[in-house]
Amino acid sequence: MTEINVIDTTSAARSAAIGRMLRPRSVAIVGASSTPGALGASLLGNLERNGFAGDIHLINPKRAEVQGRPCLPTVADLPEDVDVAVLAIPQPAVLDAVRALAARKVGAVVIFSAGFAEAGEEGMAQQREIAAIAQAHDMVIEGPNCLGSVNYIDRIPLTFVKVDMALRNTDVPRAGCIGVVSQSGAMMTVLATTLSSRALPLSYAVSTGNEAASHAEDYVEFLLEDADTRVIAMIAEQFRHPGRMLAAARRARALGKCVVLLHPGKSSAARASAATHTGAMAGDYAVMRTKLQRAGVVFAETLEELGDMAEIAVRCPRLPSPGVAILGESGAFKALCLDLAEELGLALPELDETNAPALRAAMPAFVAVSNPLDLTAQGLVEPDIYYRVLAALFDDERFSTIVIGLIQGDPMTCAIKMPPVLRAVRELRPGKPVIVAGLDAGAEVPTHFIHEMRDLGVPYFPSTERALRAVQRLVSLSTRSFDASALAPMTLALPVHRKVVPEYEAKALLAQAGVSFGASRFAATADEAVAAAAAVGYPVVLKAQSEQLSHKSDAGGVALNIADDAALRQAWERMQASVRAYDASIVLDGVLVERMGQRGLELIIGAKNDPQWGPVILVGLGGVTAEVIHDVRLLDADLSQAEIVAELKLLQSAALLDGYRGAPVLDVGAVAALIERLGQVLRGTPAIREIDLNPVVVYPRGEGVLALDALMLID
Repeated sequence: MTEINVIDTTSAARSAAIGRMLRPRSVAIVGASSTPGALGASLLGNLERNGFAGDIHLINPKRAEVQGRPCLPTVADLPEDVDVAVLAIPQPAVLDAVRALAARKVGAVVIFSAGFAEAGEEGMAQQREIAAIAQAHDMVIEGPNCLGSVNYIDRIPLTFVKVDMALRNTDVPRAGCIGVVSQSGAMMTVLATTLSSRALPLSYAVSTGNEAASHAEDYVEFLLEDADTRVIAMIAEQFRHPGRMLAAARRARALGKCVVLLHPGKSSAARASAATHTGAMAGDYAVMRTKLQRAGVVFAETLEELGDMAEIAVRCPRLPSPGVAILGESGAFKALCLDLAEELGLALPELDETNAPALRAAMPAFVAVSNPLDLTAQGLVEPDIYYRVLAALFDDERFSTIVIGLIQGDPMTCAIKMPPVLRAVRELRPGKPVIVAGLDAGAEVPTHFIHEMRDLGVPYFPSTERALRAVQRLVSLSTRSFDASALAPMTLALPVHRKVVPEYEAKALLAQAGVSFGASRFAATADEAVAAAAAVGYPVVLKAQSEQLSHKSDAGGVALNIADDAALRQAWERMQASVRAYDASIVLDGVLVERMGQRGLELIIGAKNDPQWGPVILVGLGGVTAEVIHDVRLLDADLSQAEIVAELKLLQSAALLDGYRGAPVLDVGAVAALIERLGQVLRGTPAIREIDLNPVVVYPRGEGVLALDALMLID
């Protein structure tokens, strides 16, 4: 399946409206003030201090002028078509002000005030009315409950947080800038401050707040088309338009832009879903992350990681990819790096005395060739060794990224080590990421060395662990295949009278898609069950069938290893009594009589059509322990078989698939084919809410898989 990235006219119109707000030629401040600390005063001070050259209209009914500027008494006195109005007024006055601004055809409104959707039903109603006004008048609303935005390119800070900018449009780096989008205003400020402190170029920073009439997705779409923005750093707790965010992430990938995301809330309880294992195990956060990672987003686990990855992505000539070399000066540091690389899953190409002649020639005989490389203290007596070793690593095509871990010590030690490192980058221009990290955080490092590194496109970190974690996450992006399944979506004809499709009907439907089940027959009476057992062959399993009975074993609805007709009739009677005792309201359709399958490795394979994010597949160790052990992978529903196999290898129990302790190698290809077919069904039949196959028994290579149970939920 080929991905096509199209900018629809609606999206283009939204981006144009966002552009008018972020790059205004005229600004109105409703609630202008000269009182120090007042929101209106702080906003005006920001605009004046940063040289805003457009028109500024001040509104305050109690003042004729503010800071020497004339003041209008009401919004009705504004000229028409002001680009953006900022409301620095109390919450009770906001709704009337928005109405008045709409009447004056103002393009956009920034609302600082809180007390709307987050404050209860009355606030929610007011926020809905604000959204309705905005929609009726094609007006962008930023907020409410936001800190505004900052345009760093044109020096336009529409926020009450003090901003002093030095970057002008002519100073935009050719490599591009970082755009910040945060639903939290506080975190927007924190992240912008963090990035600015590292001398990283910013294009825009936006806080979206309650998102009454503009959303994080709108600003991402704007930044994707912004020529100055190369990296988008996001802090988002929810996405109101998942489909648009997925499309934006795919477009970012096509444009060569990097989206890094910190998403608080992964530990919050997922929506309750008692009907299937899949629903309980594939929570909201996991589904969101699976889909966005598949689309090309890189996830940060901490605010620090978000800044670190954004720095590497914007400062380096290209993103890190597989093949990392680590240059260090300590045997213990080498061991620590090996431990961390294994923990992170960061592959380090192996070097030895025979396979790296250029590196061998660059070093004294007593320094062993390895990766990580331990230069010992030789650099203190022979500083040029850094230059020679880096030259060899730069020319080695096995390495995409070089991480240099230096013991900085003091300014004198830095003056010995850092110049040859800088000279190597400056003269040799490696064209690959080079990252310098200190081992001794807190060491006194002359700032001019750090500035020169940054000027050369070399990120500097006070910790090698931070550097390696950020590199690993970015390497993982480059290793994603993005190959889609070759199978076209498949539509199943679902029963119109069911919400829960019991096993016998679910198996009949899924068999059409090529899912393998054991020989079975449905029986509505004991006599039919005996006839069914004769047809499929003893020993058999008897399973109660009803859409009211999602988990049969809880109600005594499963009987195993039935050997003959007499045992079957006894099991029938016991099962009827057990189900009645469990819940007298349950009406059984009958039973499924199925030939007992041979034992093998049990997996759980489930499929879920998330109402916001779309279809995903869950696979992991199965059986009754599935939710206890929770060794699972959550996959997008359009992966190719090769990608599915790669994901299966990431299970903690993956060794069991490969013939653990003399056991036969299992049919991983058949597992992948089954998962691919489930994805085909889910993509083609969106009315399916969940499919649960538990357990799926995996047999030795070439012998396939067998799903022993099946449950389907439909909308």
